[in-house]
Amino acid sequence: MKMTILSSALDDLHKGRLFYERQGEGVGEYFFDTVFADIDSLALYAGIHQKMYGYHRM
Repeated sequence: MKMTILSSALDDLHKGRLFYERQGEGVGEYFFDTVFADIDSLALYAGIHQKMYGYHRM
């Protein structure tokens, strides 16, 4: 399965990581790991998500 993560989404992930890290040490890392675990799960559940503009969305 080919995946594309838009540069704007990567920027949002970086901002989210910084935001959560300010809430508590390690929370930003947990946020980042959790998001990418969800992305990795697409290998199992690919194709069940809504499709918009030719892309499956989470």
